[in-house]
Amino acid sequence: MNAAVTEPQAGEAVPTRRPSRAEAEDAIRTLIAYIGEDVTREGLEDTPRRVIRAYDELYAGYGHDAEEILDRTFGEIGTFDDFVLMRDIPFYSHCEHHMVPFVGKAHVAYFPVDRVVGLSKIARVVDVYARRLQTQEHLTSQIVRALDETLKPRGIALMIEAEHMCMSMRGIAKAGVTTLTSQFTGAFRDDPAEQVRFISMVRGR
Repeated sequence: MNAAVTEPQAGEAVPTRRPSRAEAEDAIRTLIAYIGEDVTREGLEDTPRRVIRAYDELYAGYGHDAEEILDRTFGEIGTFDDFVLMRDIPFYSHCEHHMVPFVGKAHVAYFPVDRVVGLSKIARVVDVYARRLQTQEHLTSQIVRALDETLKPRGIALMIEAEHMCMSMRGIAKAGVTTLTSQFTGAFRDDPAEQVRFISMVRGR
C-alpha cells in the first residue's frame, strides 16, 4: 500500500530534486547553444564540466553552517571592553536576479561579552553567505543575524560596500558605482557616537 502524499501548505517551500552533475552539465550545454555557440567545438568541449566545478566553489556557502563556524570562542581577553573591528574583508558573491558577480569588502565590529571568536571565523561567516545567490541587503542582514544569535555580543556594526556587475556590465552599464549597506545592533544602534567611531575607524581616520 502506498503512503499518502501530503500536499504542501500555503506558504511552504516545495522541495525540489537536486539535479545530477550530468544534468547540470547538460544545462550548461543548452545555455552555450542558446547564445549561438557550437557546443561541439574543441574550445568548448570541457566547458560544461569546468563550469559545474566552478559552481561547486562559487556557491559553496550552501554547504556550510555559520553557527558551527562560530561555535568555538576564547575567554582570555583580560580587561578588554572595547569593540573588535575587522575591516576590508574581501568577498565575491552573485546577484540572485541575474547571476552575475558583485564584489566588495565587508567591515565588521562587535562588542564581546566575556569571550571573543577567532578572527578568521568572522571572515569565514562572510564567505558562507557571500557564496550563495544574494542581494546585498540580504547578505548584510544574514551576517549580522548569525553573529548576533551565536556570539550574543553587546552590539554589532556591519558595513558592506560592493560593485555590482549587473549594473556595470549590462543594463545601465555604469562601471565603478559602489553600493553601501550597513546595519547596527545593541550598543552601536543605541549610541550614534559608536556608529561614528566605527565608520571613522573603517575609513582609517
